[in-house]
Amino acid sequence: MGARENQALHHADQQTQAAVRRVLVVDDSRVQRKILSASLLRWGYEVIEAGSGHEALAICKSTTIDVILSDWMMPGMTGLELCSAFRALNRESYGYFILLTSKSEKGEIARGLDAGADDFLAKPVSADELRARIVAGERILRMEAELRSKNQLVASTLTELQDVYAALDRDLAEARKVQMTLVSERQRDFGSAHIAILLRSSGHVGGDLVGYFRLNPRRLIFYAIDVSGHGVASAMLAARLAGMLTSSSPSGNFDLVVGGSSTVDAWPPELIATRLNNMMLGSMQVDQYFTCIYAEVDIVSGRVALVQAGHPYPLLLGADGVVLRIGSGGLPIGLVAGATYERVEFLMKPGDRLLLASDGLTECSNVAGAELGEEGLADYLLRNQKLHGTALLDALVWDVQTYAEDSVFGDDISAVIYEFRGGNPD
Repeated sequence: MGARENQALHHADQQTQAAVRRVLVVDDSRVQRKILSASLLRWGYEVIEAGSGHEALAICKSTTIDVILSDWMMPGMTGLELCSAFRALNRESYGYFILLTSKSEKGEIARGLDAGADDFLAKPVSADELRARIVAGERILRMEAELRSKNQLVASTLTELQDVYAALDRDLAEARKVQMTLVSERQRDFGSAHIAILLRSSGHVGGDLVGYFRLNPRRLIFYAIDVSGHGVASAMLAARLAGMLTSSSPSGNFDLVVGGSSTVDAWPPELIATRLNNMMLGSMQVDQYFTCIYAEVDIVSGRVALVQAGHPYPLLLGADGVVLRIGSGGLPIGLVAGATYERVEFLMKPGDRLLLASDGLTECSNVAGAELGEEGLADYLLRNQKLHGTALLDALVWDVQTYAEDSVFGDDISAVIYEFRGGNPD
């Protein structure tokens, strides 16, 4: 229990000890009131007397009363009616109500309980029994005060947490805007080729990343990355990788190297994967890993060289309407020290399209729990083959949402679609 809670409970106990001493004695008999009041005053309680139910109710409306000792049978307003009216008052704290009665029938006792009475004392009242019932009432009031204090503490803490959450929510909304600026323009036409990308986070920020850049007039590099986990940590690693893979300066870009005559070239895809793996397990030493596909294409010849590191298999939609699975699998980056990665090369024909999709699409499940899988994604790719670029990616997302029967994805989703047209580049 923290110091703050201890302080709150101590304060509540002090309040209880001070307030519980105010007892209202209600009886139309002045003699009975004086007998009861004498005992209560001797035990240290503050006592207020009322000669009728109406007078007692007026006192309760203007004064905080902790315990009420009321006769049952009184002219004008009975003790039962007073109890019901007392319970209907808007009070911050609980009041303990004891009915004084000569009634012993079970039906009458049940009526008293229904009206809100806490306890009963048979007349004539025994001083010892009265004190025992008052002490029992004090225990109830003390527990009620402690519970009320805890509830206030919970409510206060919840308000603070809501304020913190609102601030965090605003920060994450801004972080999402910043994260989206790390992504290249959503699509670009190079004349002989066209590329489009898709990035959607399941939360405010996510760990998926897609991007591309033109190395020279005929060489284009693009990649798809999926960092393990969700949320801020994944987004931060994705942001760092984005900075490493998109800088226009060779000194700041992880995949660029200065060659002879100061020309800028790119490391081979398989070496990029190896270097990233060494960095993750070496200098970075984080508890995360990521899957990726890194590809370099010649937008004149159609040649593609790529490396697959744990990412779902790329799908090649041929101009002839046939879908092929490309790649060799490979280990995720940042899991196994000394892992090696294999380069895959192939030639695209004019009209062919290459799709890189994250597992947020392929592992999307329907209401029966069945995953879409790569075959399901390939079917949707064929179904929408008349579409191109962002229109094709949006159609794929729509179909996957329909399959899941839910508009909200449980995972980040990202994709790249590269279309080779042939001819001369812009």
